[in-house]
Amino acid sequence: MIEDVKKIAYKASEAIMEVYKSVDPDVNYKKDDSPVTEADIVSNEIIISGLKDFSDLPVLSEETRIPYEERKSWSRFWLVDPLDGTKDFLVKNNQFTVNIALIEDRKPVLGVILIPAEGLCYLAEAGKGAYKNSEKIYNNSTRADLIGSDSNFHSTEQTKAFYAKHNVKNIKRYGSALKFCKLAEGEIDVYARLNGTMQWDTAAGHIIMNEAGCKIIDAETGQELAYNRENLRNSHFIACRKDLDFL
Repeated sequence: MIEDVKKIAYKASEAIMEVYKSVDPDVNYKKDDSPVTEADIVSNEIIISGLKDFSDLPVLSEETRIPYEERKSWSRFWLVDPLDGTKDFLVKNNQFTVNIALIEDRKPVLGVILIPAEGLCYLAEAGKGAYKNSEKIYNNSTRADLIGSDSNFHSTEQTKAFYAKHNVKNIKRYGSALKFCKLAEGEIDVYARLNGTMQWDTAAGHIIMNEAGCKIIDAETGQELAYNRENLRNSHFIACRKDLDFL
């Protein structure tokens, strides 16, 4: 199944890159003032159509949101961000991704993150390890001088205070779900996100990190993030190596 998902992600990626090459992609804005481009829409259509070719499970996507009354009984479903990092896409820094995850009983069990501009694919299935293309990855870092990560566009004073409190001085900035990928392969040790993200932003990265020796903890509950909640917005979270504890 994961190979089918990977093929869909690459197909969506090709469509995204066609729009990316244009000088001024058409941009509209959602009710929360976040941008959505032609690439978001085309990618979404390709992914949903592709998933339906081999799966009868429902799909929850950033671009096709489903009311809670309809989805609250779902035990298995696809959770999709057809273009994560639209702001990165618009400034043409190459740091945007396609995210596709399979959720079972509120937990991600399969995830694919594709970086269209680089042709890199990160993927994982529960109990089968995490991979960057065909290379197995795992965060084996034992660094005491921790490396943190922050968002290109969504940093907050609270995040800066968190890193200062824990004496994390080396901070690398990445867009979209790249931060989860960098954590999974051991280039960073902790990623604190102390402002809003949505469930489709984190699900694919969540399972990839889990399979690579990392965790993503809800800052309110102290438990791993859960999915298909009524509120699609995530709580603040700390993603880090499994041997670290910040709460």
